[in-house]
Amino acid sequence: MLGEYRISGRRASEIAASVERGVGSGDLAPGQVLPPMRELAATLEVNPNTVAAAYRTLRERGVIETAGRRGSRVRSRPASTARGSLRIEAPPGVTDLGEGNPDTALLPDLGAAFAAAVTAHARRPGLYGEAPVVAEFAAFARGAMDADGVPAGPLAVTSGALDAIERVLSAHLRAGDTVAVEDPGWGSLLDLVPALGMRAVPVGVDDEGPLPADVERVLRAGARALIVTDRAQNPMGAALTAQRARELRAVLARHRGVLLIEDDHGHAIVEQPLHPLAGVTDHWAFVRSTAKAYGPDLRVAVLTGDTVTVDRVVGRLGLGPGWVSRLLQRAVLHLWTSGAVDPAAVARSYAERRGALVEALEARGVVAHGRSGMNVWVPVSDETGAVTRLLRAGWAVAPGARFRMAAPQGVRLTVSALTAADIEPLADAVAEAAGPARPISYG
Repeated sequence: MLGEYRISGRRASEIAASVERGVGSGDLAPGQVLPPMRELAATLEVNPNTVAAAYRTLRERGVIETAGRRGSRVRSRPASTARGSLRIEAPPGVTDLGEGNPDTALLPDLGAAFAAAVTAHARRPGLYGEAPVVAEFAAFARGAMDADGVPAGPLAVTSGALDAIERVLSAHLRAGDTVAVEDPGWGSLLDLVPALGMRAVPVGVDDEGPLPADVERVLRAGARALIVTDRAQNPMGAALTAQRARELRAVLARHRGVLLIEDDHGHAIVEQPLHPLAGVTDHWAFVRSTAKAYGPDLRVAVLTGDTVTVDRVVGRLGLGPGWVSRLLQRAVLHLWTSGAVDPAAVARSYAERRGALVEALEARGVVAHGRSGMNVWVPVSDETGAVTRLLRAGWAVAPGARFRMAAPQGVRLTVSALTAADIEPLADAVAEAAGPARPISYG
């Protein structure tokens, strides 16, 4: 039925990851019929309920579809998993809290920045054979990282954070390798890992970041890479504390061969200081994008890391797009140096809305997570029901299935569109939809 491909795993998350890996590598083709649940359970020597849970997860992520007695099969368009398709369209009159976009009122006017870039281009047009990174851009970016305690390393520029992460993973790992990811975590990243043919394994997260015991467990089990969001973690809003960073560095020091990737997409929108982990392992990468503070359409991220990692990324870039437009780099440089964004004011704006919502929810007996950034995560017992009830009440939120592997159910609310007047009615609606919920547990 499956040809040469063999589904593996003992837990539901492992079985689901195995199927995703097969889909991502092309070994499980669109329309491929999967084994009946009891048959696969017997083959893997697990309880049929475990396989049922794995298939349910795969259906939620859009990887497979079930057609009654005809069984389950790989969806017809599954080049990778499709978490992004698990969204709720906000009809007229409904406030959209599900897309995860920044508040456009906090984004800078790009006109002056691009005018400055065009002027610089007129003086010296960008041509083949020039350095891929504008020297002034590199100097400013490196200076900002130095101030935050990021270890020294060469710089590269990529088309956003996900582009950087994909290139770093591809520089060191191959299909079949295991990558430790935050759970709940960034849906696009959870799609990317299996799309590369790699296996994602979940690491629990609390308000202070990844749980050290979970990280130790997955690294001991053979994970070859760990991806950590330093601040404004999506969807939970976690931010590494100094103590948690020390604990994680101690774990990483026992596994120096692991590839560490840090995502600091929350730079310039959060009030929490950075506590980087980089430099403990032999190979590491630190990524800082401009999307949240300066605009998603800029598609510019700065990458630093150990020399081998960055050299491999730059070399592969040279065989593809070559470089990220120097016009874009100069525009971003102008935004940085002109003070187009006041990071403290932006961070304060998001913090006020986020904090007010978390406080209002807690006053109603609803547990909520949102230590940094622009998202609030609310654990719920019935995710689909909560999303539906909130939509009826006039609020479109993101279903937790976009962000979960083994983590309990939840919904994500982005505070960018909220006003002070929205907080109380929204909290009432969430309390009605979700009811009192217990904190996230990873026992």
